[in-house]
Amino acid sequence: MIHRITLFCLSLPLLAAPALAQDRALLIGVENYADGADISGASDLTTAEPALTAAGFAVTTGADLDAAALRQVFSDLLTENPDDHRLVIALSGHFARSVAETWFLASDAATPDLAGVGAVGLSLTTVLEIAASQPGGAVVLLGTEANRLPLGAGLEPGIGRMAIPQGVTLIRGDATRIAEFATEFLPVRGQSLAALLDAAPDLTADGLIAPLVPFRPAQDGAAPDAVPGADPEAIFWESTSLQATQTAYQAYLQRYPSGRHAPEARAEIARILAEPAQAARVAEAELNLTLDDRRAIQRALSLLGFDPKGIDGVFGAGSRRAIAGWQGRNGYDDTAYLTRDQIVKLTEQADARAAELEREGAARKAELERADRAYWQETGAKGDEAGLRAYLDRFPDGLYADTATSRLGALETAARDQAGTADAAAWDLASRDNTAASYQDYLMAFPDGVFASEAAARLADLQAAADQGDDLARWQAAEDSLGLNAAARRLVEQRLDQLDMRPGELDGTFDAKTRRAIRRFQESRGLVPSGYLDQTTTVALLAGGILRPGE
Repeated sequence: MIHRITLFCLSLPLLAAPALAQDRALLIGVENYADGADISGASDLTTAEPALTAAGFAVTTGADLDAAALRQVFSDLLTENPDDHRLVIALSGHFARSVAETWFLASDAATPDLAGVGAVGLSLTTVLEIAASQPGGAVVLLGTEANRLPLGAGLEPGIGRMAIPQGVTLIRGDATRIAEFATEFLPVRGQSLAALLDAAPDLTADGLIAPLVPFRPAQDGAAPDAVPGADPEAIFWESTSLQATQTAYQAYLQRYPSGRHAPEARAEIARILAEPAQAARVAEAELNLTLDDRRAIQRALSLLGFDPKGIDGVFGAGSRRAIAGWQGRNGYDDTAYLTRDQIVKLTEQADARAAELEREGAARKAELERADRAYWQETGAKGDEAGLRAYLDRFPDGLYADTATSRLGALETAARDQAGTADAAAWDLASRDNTAASYQDYLMAFPDGVFASEAAARLADLQAAADQGDDLARWQAAEDSLGLNAAARRLVEQRLDQLDMRPGELDGTFDAKTRRAIRRFQESRGLVPSGYLDQTTTVALLAGGILRPGE
């Protein structure tokens, strides 16, 4: 295994052009891995050094670095002059991703799993944060191939979605093409990154892509460099395709009436005219909404009374109908596709409705508690069995429900001391079986028994539960359809706790106390007190953080 770090620094006589000396480039290609397929094009990246050096970059290269050397290179980069004008970080090799993060793997990576990948790889969040020190002048290049490295639990090969800091451009693609871009395109002066990327349509770019500002300005009095291999019509068509609007296609036909893509442009115009909402669809797609963004929008629509038929981050027919309904209510064309301004307005309305629900819920909760306390004083506070049962019948999840239940238990214990042997034995048998039939048998044998009131109360509870059988199955199915994981369940419990609904342990397990807390919340919001979550209850419960797309 070879480990090589070569530093290419400009000598002092060349510092006569300070603007050039400020630009820096870090090129790291990991081709030979200890355990897995090699990346054949990764070493090509370091061949970009001569072209970048000639263009005025101070270049650092690294080939087949192990994890320690990889981290050291970036540590050294952090200690460099913080006033660098432009910064290029290029990485080619294997990448591994989890749900939340992506790592660039060093040469000594051997079947890493989620728990250990940090020891053999560098987080791309860290790389992007370092690049963000030069906002507006930072480019991160990531090159890879179809070859795959064996990975352990919790990891998948490839590059996942990342939050790109403001002012940073992220470019991804085949390792060989990334090396060509670094060699042939980045040294170009007087051209914007947008223009350079137009000539490299096989690369994917995100983040800052300014169409008018040159990445490296032309030297004083000099004309901009030509874009390598540029095809004006191909570049124009690439831009047209990205815009995908009737105006863009018409502009292409005006410039190239007999162009290579003229038939396609005319066909697209015909399709747009046949699909009035196409422009809106394309505009929404260009927002690059994440799954969380879409879930937040669905929650907001639901909160505002427009049912998206699920909060899953997928904009199906139900979501589109909900969006169109909201747009029509607010004076927009009901295209069923959102614009950024509409999302902002939806956010504002959802926030306002969430605050309104909080106020209404607090007021309703206070009123329920006043009635609860008053009825307790009339009934359960007296301590007799009739009063305690009357309280629980009206407020089964009330403020004093636990107290009432405990006192009834104490009364039952006292009654046992007074009961005859036959009465106590019959009650033990009935309560052990805990069925409607067992309590009916007890009441038939001891209609005036010491436990007659308790037997009648339990019989009524069982009959009520039997009557609710279909409802319980439906409520459970609705909750199951939400697909809540343990973290989401803990979030629900934490929210219930914040609202003083007393859910018990915040452990993600919906026990009897959690069910009671959910019923209390539902009662405070005027919802059916099922004790189970559904879309309406969940949206109302989590309304305080309902919509923050892009955060």
